[in-house]
Amino acid sequence: METKTENDNSLSLPMLADDCNKAEKGIGSDRLISNGKTSFLKTTFHGLNALSGVGILSTPYALSSGGWLSMILLLLIACVTFYTSLLIKRCMDFDPTITSYPDIGDRAFGTRGRILVSVFMNLELYMVATGFLILSGDNLHNLLPDVNFEFCGLQFSGKQSFVLIVSLLILPTVLLKNMSILAYVSASAVLATLVIIGLIFWEATYDGIGFHKSGVVVNWGGIPTSFSLYAFCYCAHPVFPTLYTSMKNQNQFSKVMLVCFVFSTVTYASIAIMGYLMFGSDLESQITLNLQPEKFSSKLAIYTALINPIAKYALMMTPIINRLEERLQSYCDKKSFSYLNRTILMISSVTVALTIPFFGYLMSLVGAFLSVTTSILVPCFCYLKILGTHKKLGYELVIIGFIIIMGIIVLVTGTYTSMEEITHLM
Repeated sequence: METKTENDNSLSLPMLADDCNKAEKGIGSDRLISNGKTSFLKTTFHGLNALSGVGILSTPYALSSGGWLSMILLLLIACVTFYTSLLIKRCMDFDPTITSYPDIGDRAFGTRGRILVSVFMNLELYMVATGFLILSGDNLHNLLPDVNFEFCGLQFSGKQSFVLIVSLLILPTVLLKNMSILAYVSASAVLATLVIIGLIFWEATYDGIGFHKSGVVVNWGGIPTSFSLYAFCYCAHPVFPTLYTSMKNQNQFSKVMLVCFVFSTVTYASIAIMGYLMFGSDLESQITLNLQPEKFSSKLAIYTALINPIAKYALMMTPIINRLEERLQSYCDKKSFSYLNRTILMISSVTVALTIPFFGYLMSLVGAFLSVTTSILVPCFCYLKILGTHKKLGYELVIIGFIIIMGIIVLVTGTYTSMEEITHLM
């Protein structure tokens, strides 16, 4: 039997078979498929990029929708989604054949589980990535409202033109296959997040806006929207298995998740509080749309905000691309087909972005329906099915039950509210 080294990205088949037998018997085991090359630091940058991205621009709007007490919901969502990220790790540790999010669904519920998880995962990642393009178009159009382009006899408005321009900037990152190289792109997004917070604070302190809005304690009518947008901020779970399998030392994954969730929650809460104190109930779906475009700090903040979608788009699309290439590579030349597949996927995303221009309501719908499903409900149900039959969960069963009930309530109320708002706009 041929056994290849770790650097060959392969594994020992007899060892894999033995460990699968252990998993079937309910015996937890260390993960043997350890062919990743990404360090702790680079994986942390990937995780931060996945979590603290464009959601940072919508958290002030989420706070203004629900009022000050909705900050409790942000902390609750953060704790719940951190816990479900650990449930994903436990499922992958239990069965070393699991390498992707659909694999978890397959291990728990068979082929139907794989299909269901794949549909929700890919749809969520696809819509989130599409939202990045809409966000970029909105912000550039806010800076340059009078810009229009004509190409081959077709007239493009400012937003449409900017969506196309940004997509061309993003395309090279989509063609990257090496997760280690992509980590440098992720690092730039993390830095951009900190710069945005600093620039917004500068505008409030030195450019005359100030922190003079008091806001409301609670707005019950806006709680579903607030909850949905907070859920959207933590919608990176389908990416976590990819990050986990890419790590050199997978035992450090829990620490990576802790660093990522703490950092992201602090940045989300900081900009939400600043934005609400600056603009109150007048907040737009993206705080950058409230800034004064004639100010240098505002322009710099808006341009910096564009780094996040450019840097994060490829990371969100990677799981979708991997699944497509695994299924179709036997029919085409692997290298050339890979580039073609990635380009076509991006073109389709641009088309959707040009068709659906409502960033705030779209992200609220994605957060309520897709993010709650993939980041809260799926990890809980799969964990109960995979590990619940092999050991007594005790108090953990009560915690998971509470999380499931909360997730279903958010899914139903948030989806209904978002659909109603989108229907009124169309």
